[in-house]
Amino acid sequence: MKAEIITIGDEILIGQIIDSNSAFIAKSLNKIGVSVHQITSISDEHSHILKALHEASERADIIIVTGGLGPTRDDVTKKCLKEYFQDEFVRNEEVLKHIEYLFEKYIDTPISDLNRKQADIPSKAEVLFNKYGTAPGMWFHEAGKTYVSLPGVPFEMKALINDEVLPRLQQKYKRPVILHKTIITYGMGESTLAEKIEKWEDQLPEHIKLAYLPNLGKVRLRLTAIGENEKHLQNSVNGLITGLYSLIGDIIVGYEDEDPAELQVGRLLTATKQSIATAESCTGGQIASLFATPPGASVYFKGSLVTYATSSKEDILKIPSEIIEKHSVVSAAVAEAMAKNVKEIFNTDFAISTTGNAGPSKGDSDAQIGTVFIGIATPEGVFSRKFIFGNHRDKIIGKAVNKSVELILKEVTDFSKK
Repeated sequence: MKAEIITIGDEILIGQIIDSNSAFIAKSLNKIGVSVHQITSISDEHSHILKALHEASERADIIIVTGGLGPTRDDVTKKCLKEYFQDEFVRNEEVLKHIEYLFEKYIDTPISDLNRKQADIPSKAEVLFNKYGTAPGMWFHEAGKTYVSLPGVPFEMKALINDEVLPRLQQKYKRPVILHKTIITYGMGESTLAEKIEKWEDQLPEHIKLAYLPNLGKVRLRLTAIGENEKHLQNSVNGLITGLYSLIGDIIVGYEDEDPAELQVGRLLTATKQSIATAESCTGGQIASLFATPPGASVYFKGSLVTYATSSKEDILKIPSEIIEKHSVVSAAVAEAMAKNVKEIFNTDFAISTTGNAGPSKGDSDAQIGTVFIGIATPEGVFSRKFIFGNHRDKIIGKAVNKSVELILKEVTDFSKK
């Protein structure tokens, strides 16, 4: 069962917005055993849309289109679908009543004929009722193929996928089971990891595939199994993961369908009634942002100080100038002092600090670009680790953030077991 996703909109092609719709649709389809074999982004242009529909019909059984369903002249998707299916428009009274209701209740401007025309639907289409917007979704089935047209507004599209599209596809098509299991590892590069598990990978059965997904200091290993029996697939994948633990169990920190590492830290701190703070220099508050984002984070995350300049480390974190002069602002001594002092300032049990040279210039330190010291303060003491994270600024910062979360997760986990 193959699907293709077509996203329509010049705003995607010029980089004005990111195509998050395709990711959501692909993930949703995959969960019900539908494989997405191609994602295509095209302009709001009549001939381009018709060509994309024709080409997709030759490759896929299910074609899902998003975008181009608004009331303005540049929204031409519905007209193209009418032409593609050699159809005609008919006014859907239920959709019209809904549009009029939305304008009456939520929209200040008067309803126009353009708005009313959104209730004109190709006669061959089944209406997918859009309770959150004025543009309905449409479902076509012709020559053994299913075509679905959805609005591009993400929350409208998501509701239609969940409430209308997935149930219909599940009812209409017999689908295989597609099972994904993604293992998260920290602290080992992709090539080293691949060498370490090479023999294990070579012995994977034909119906199970492995993908490496590296990302700034962590590598996700995704196992994908396809078959008819879900229980059999789960047992096969779990058995393979057991073998993987014997090879790299020391760097496995969890699974993608579990909470990310920062949420695991928060959950453990909440359970033990402990707290954390951060003092950041080169990471500029990104670690704090990870901890502060989840609802209820104030239970365990007490605050952060972003002391980017050397003077801020002295004035706010009270790092003695003689320590900075003796060891350099990018050093183990400064990282440890930052972690220790921010822990005291916020009266927490744990703390993280970062100081480093992310480039492009060296700033107040002679340490080479890519050098980062991460300090960790725990109820039992303070330590630091030195890392060389390359020479690309974004990469250095991203790796420092990920490594900091990895280090504190290990400390909080170990402490929770005592």
